[in-house]
Amino acid sequence: MRREPMSSYVTRAGLQVDEQLASFVEHEALNGIDVASDSFWAGFAELVAAYMPGNRELLEIRDRMQNQIDDWHRDNGAVAQDPSGYQSFLREIKYLEDEPDDFAIETENLDPEIASLCGPQLVVPVSNARYALNAANARWGSLYDALYGTDVISRDGDLAPGHAYNAKRGAEVFARAGHFLDEAFPLLGVKHWAVTSYGVDTSDDVAKLVIESQDGPARLAYGDAFAGYSRDGDVLRILLRHHGLHVELVIDANHHVGKDHPAHLADVVIESALTTIQDCEDSVAAVDAEDKVGVYRNWLGLMKGDLADTFKKDGKSVTRTLNADREYAAPDGAPLTLKGRALLLVRNVGHLMTTDAVCDAEGQPIGEGLMDALITALCAMHDLKRSANSTTGSIYIVKPKMHGPTEVLFACNVFGEVEKILGLAHNTIKIGIMDEERRTSANLKACIHAARERVFFINTGFLDRTGDEIHTSMEAGPVLLKDQIKAERWIGAYEDRNVTIGIACGLSGRAQIGKGMWARPDDMAAMMEQKIGHPKSGANCAWVPSPTAGTLHALHYHQIDVFDAQKRRHNEPIPSLDDLFSMPVLDPATLSDEQIQRELENNAQGILGYVVRWVDAGVGCSKVPDINDVGLMEDRATCRISSQAIANWLWHGVVTQDEVVATFARMAKVVDEQNKSDPSYQAMSSDPEHSIAFQAALALALEGTEQPSGYTEPLLHAKRAEKKAEGQNR
Repeated sequence: MRREPMSSYVTRAGLQVDEQLASFVEHEALNGIDVASDSFWAGFAELVAAYMPGNRELLEIRDRMQNQIDDWHRDNGAVAQDPSGYQSFLREIKYLEDEPDDFAIETENLDPEIASLCGPQLVVPVSNARYALNAANARWGSLYDALYGTDVISRDGDLAPGHAYNAKRGAEVFARAGHFLDEAFPLLGVKHWAVTSYGVDTSDDVAKLVIESQDGPARLAYGDAFAGYSRDGDVLRILLRHHGLHVELVIDANHHVGKDHPAHLADVVIESALTTIQDCEDSVAAVDAEDKVGVYRNWLGLMKGDLADTFKKDGKSVTRTLNADREYAAPDGAPLTLKGRALLLVRNVGHLMTTDAVCDAEGQPIGEGLMDALITALCAMHDLKRSANSTTGSIYIVKPKMHGPTEVLFACNVFGEVEKILGLAHNTIKIGIMDEERRTSANLKACIHAARERVFFINTGFLDRTGDEIHTSMEAGPVLLKDQIKAERWIGAYEDRNVTIGIACGLSGRAQIGKGMWARPDDMAAMMEQKIGHPKSGANCAWVPSPTAGTLHALHYHQIDVFDAQKRRHNEPIPSLDDLFSMPVLDPATLSDEQIQRELENNAQGILGYVVRWVDAGVGCSKVPDINDVGLMEDRATCRISSQAIANWLWHGVVTQDEVVATFARMAKVVDEQNKSDPSYQAMSSDPEHSIAFQAALALALEGTEQPSGYTEPLLHAKRAEKKAEGQNR
């Protein structure tokens, strides 16, 4: 639809640019960068002219293939009816492409956090400065705090945290921390719980770690684990290293915790989130130029190193900034500096959405992904001057929701054009491939090959992947219950293919193979039991929902040598496409009416709980209580699954539209009750017909089959824009 120019727009090189965005670019992002404003806008215009036609064509191909797949299922039923025929059909329509010959990726200038170190990865909405800073600073975390403050240690009986410090719980923290040290940094003939003092002897040319125990002197089983030390008055910090990761022992007899420890061990500080994705996509609600400028401004502040946020905490004003690097002396006395912050990556939006923050010469909104690529790279140039984030001169852009190798190649070509506009060396911009759409996971080797000079990670996104599976196979039949889908063999095949294909393509020791999010931020005990499976599988990193979770998950990378795990999986058979395409359909007769209603309510409540915050408050990611009041991390990916599941059952007559509408109305009351303590919350159930949030949530279900690839963005963006306009017009 043609967009008429408005008074808030300015013309730049034939583009119509929202004046807020133009001002940000010209007065903030370009300031201090050797790129002239005129050449930037001219390059932007050329980028739009050259790549928007191809972008539109890629989306048309998606739609055409989906229509063809729908027709196949109408004629043939579920995939299980004819697996070989299904795959032959997918090859005929070019959904499945020929695999390239064996190859190894060629990406250069990757930072060690990408290539040679393994550990947790955070994802955070860059639209929220406080969260963005917290995640950037999550490179280091207190193990004592993580243990004391979570359910990793029982909260029952004598171990209950209480309002005041619980010494018995504290003693259990000491014991758990000591057990970790015994595993990662064993002592000869003695356990860490028996240590009475840790010290550093600097009387010789080479400093030595001095340990005394109840049974006399002790020493590390592996002496090279002692990496350095620092002193600040009476506080001694001892730096240890294992699997490339650092741990700091804080010795302080005067500390309120250290004074109770036999060796005055006041804390064990863990190197935690090695990398953090600053997200412009699924976890943010950015629907116009104002929102996008907020996103870009925070990313710019991170790249310049001057982002700060002031907020109230416990009645006091607190200002958060980026942490400084950590300084030590190596055992030989040489200065040793370690990064104080995670390596920051930025996730752009995918190829689907357009934005009227910039319109082309015809007044048409441009591809939001094109704008993200150019402006996030421009902001990152400030770090290239400082080398505070990337020490190798690289810019790391995570690209989500790509469908197959042609779309991956398109993104790489866009990045190449951005490099020309900004005067960057070829392949400065690296690409992270989110393996979260079925056409990508089915053609993963070809996708990696298309990006072989730029790829820095492949990462499974099982939530979006499940949403895409449901939508792609919409005509096959009713979809299984969500809990049943998690146990299906196609999920295991998808996760295993990602690792085994990544290893076969030479990512081991060169790039990341990543895994998805732990969605229950309050359930750390279960996370510690289950998420160790990710490094065991050969994944270099896995997503965690908080800095605390990052500190706890980091322990897994001391227990597991990921590169050894990858060696064990080298040449392991890659799960077949038969397994990947094996999701069965549901026989509704196997479910009771109560089971159907319970699943419908669970999905509807999840959609409403997430969408009301997205539409009314502009919150793209948050901890949302489910129908059982269990807090779950929700973003558009989880919403995509729930909305597609309801849309599928509605399409196949498992439920009726009247049942869906009635269920949403009942669940709106549940969500309203869950949010009643929020003074700014606007209830949906009192007037659902006029609640924009309620109508948005309902539309995701009722119109789910019509949404491109089952994505939630088009409806959410439209409804959020409507809500913002409502507020402005009051």
